[in-house]
Amino acid sequence: PGWTLPPLLLLLPLVPAAPCSPQHNATRFVCTEPTLVTFPTGLPPTTVAISVEFTALAVLRPTALAGLPNLLELHLSSNRLATLPEALLDLVPTLRVLDLTNNLLADLPAGIFTPTSHLQHLVLRANRLQALQSAWFQHLPRLEWLDLAANILTEVPPGAFGPLHSLRSLDLSHNHLASLAPATLAGLRALERLDLEGNRLGTLPPATFTFTPNLSLLFLADNELDVLPSGIFLPLSHLRVLDLARNRLRVLELPRPGPPGP
Repeated sequence: PGWTLPPLLLLLPLVPAAPCSPQHNATRFVCTEPTLVTFPTGLPPTTVAISVEFTALAVLRPTALAGLPNLLELHLSSNRLATLPEALLDLVPTLRVLDLTNNLLADLPAGIFTPTSHLQHLVLRANRLQALQSAWFQHLPRLEWLDLAANILTEVPPGAFGPLHSLRSLDLSHNHLASLAPATLAGLRALERLDLEGNRLGTLPPATFTFTPNLSLLFLADNELDVLPSGIFLPLSHLRVLDLARNRLRVLELPRPGPPGP
């Protein structure tokens, strides 16, 4: 009897597909693949929102966002980014939202936000920022939301927030702030919400809130406040919530009640 040769088996090496491949003409790109180490390429120019979160991404090239002229939102939370290239945002002047929560950023290039004058929400929460640079905020006249919580900031440079005329919410909670300069909040006339909870503040300058007449929510819990200047809250005629829990105050001069709501 003749022998029948078995069919040839071609053992080709398995090439793993690149995680989170972009789709043609998509407007939103989402990737939460833990093994991702390189920012995806080939995103269509129709993309308006990118979410690359909970990955192993540690490095971004200066040209990572090239070819995305319509990008409005960039969410890069919970990655391993320790630095950002200064030119990263040069090609996305339309950007409105940038979220860098929970990375390893200890500093940022001085001019990184210069091209993004339309930015409205900037979240730098839970990084390793030790100092603020005034240059970061010089070109953000439309910024409404700034979250700097859970870093290791020890001071705010006087006038750093001055250009943020549209800012409505500022979160500096859970840093290492022991004091505030008298004009820390200068320029923030639109500010409605200020969170300073969980710092090391022992007192506040008497004129702290003269710059923020529209403040309605003020959080100062978990500090070391033992005395507050007389009349410090008088400028806050719109104040609705004042949290001073877990401080060392023995005497408290309450602010005057604001006008009744509608």
